[in-house]
Amino acid sequence: MSSADATAPRKFRFAAGGEGNAEEGGARRFVKLAQKAEELGYDSFMIPDHLGNQVGPIAALGALAVATDKIRLGTAVLANGFRHPAVLAKDAATIDVLSGGRLELGIGAGWMKEEFDKGGITYDSPGVRIAKLAETLEILDTLLRGQECNFQGEYYQINGLKGSPRPRQGPRPPIAVGGGGPKMLALAAKYADIISLAPPSNRDGKMLLSGITMEATAARVDRIREAAGDRFDDIELNWTITTIMPTDDREAMAEMALAALANGYPPNIEVDVTLTVEDILNSPYLAFGTYEEIADQIRAVRARTSMSYVGIFPTQMDAFAPVITQLKGE
Repeated sequence: MSSADATAPRKFRFAAGGEGNAEEGGARRFVKLAQKAEELGYDSFMIPDHLGNQVGPIAALGALAVATDKIRLGTAVLANGFRHPAVLAKDAATIDVLSGGRLELGIGAGWMKEEFDKGGITYDSPGVRIAKLAETLEILDTLLRGQECNFQGEYYQINGLKGSPRPRQGPRPPIAVGGGGPKMLALAAKYADIISLAPPSNRDGKMLLSGITMEATAARVDRIREAAGDRFDDIELNWTITTIMPTDDREAMAEMALAALANGYPPNIEVDVTLTVEDILNSPYLAFGTYEEIADQIRAVRARTSMSYVGIFPTQMDAFAPVITQLKGE
C-alpha cells in the first residue's frame, strides 16, 4: 500500500513556535509572540525543551494558558530525561485545566548530549533512552486519564498514584511523540496521537541530509503505518519546515541551498548524499517559491505522505502566515 490513503485527507493544521530567547525579544516578549500566532491563524503554539537559551516550557505554558484564548498549546518536544513522568503528568494535567483543554503534550527521548552533560543529567545510550520513554508513555497514558497508576518498570515504579487534577480533554490530552529513527517511530506508532516526523540524525545529533527527501519521508510514514496497524488512521502526522524562502525563482534558491550545503552550511547537517535541485524543491522540510507554490508543495506532501500538521520554526512565523491563508480549511 502506498503512503497515500484512499480515505479523505486530514485537514491541515499549522503550528507556530517560540523559545523566548534573545533573538525573539526575550522571555518578556514571549507571551506577545503566542498572542500574535493566534491572530495570524496558527492552530497551535509549540515550545521546545532545551536547557540553553530559552524559556522553561512548563512554566511558559502556564503563562500562555491564561494569556491566549483559542490557540492550542504544546511542547515540541520535551526531553524525557529532564523530568520524572509522575511530576510531568501533574504539570501537564494542570496546564490542560488552566487552558480550558488546549494542551498537546509532545515528548521525545532527548537527543542533545551536550545539554545533559552541562546539566549533570545522565545521558543514556539510545536504547535506554527509548526504553525509558516507552515507560513514561505508559505512565502518562494512565495518569492523564485521571486514573490510578500502578507501574513496575525497569526505570520507573509508580505505586497507587492517582492522576490529578483531571484534565479537561477526554479521555486525556493528546500525546505527541517526535522521532526520526526506526525504533522511535515504532514506539510512537504504539502510543502517540500525533507523530512528529524528523529526519534521522547521526550519533552526534547532526541531521542526515538523506532524510529530508520526499522519498525518505514517505518511507518513514510507511514504517509508521506498518507499526501502527489499525491505529494508523487515528494518528495525526506532523513535520516542521526548517526553512521558508518566499521567492519568484524556486530553482535558483534551490541551487543556492545546494551550494551552501557543499560549503558546510548549516553546520548541524551531515551531508551523507548528493541531492539534486528537484530533491530540494520536493523536500517536505524546505519551502521555496511564491506563496501559491509553497501551498501547492504542502498539498503535494500531504497527498504523497498523509502528513497534514505543518510546523514552523519560531523566526518564520510571519513569513509563513500568507501560506496559511491559502490552505486554511483544506
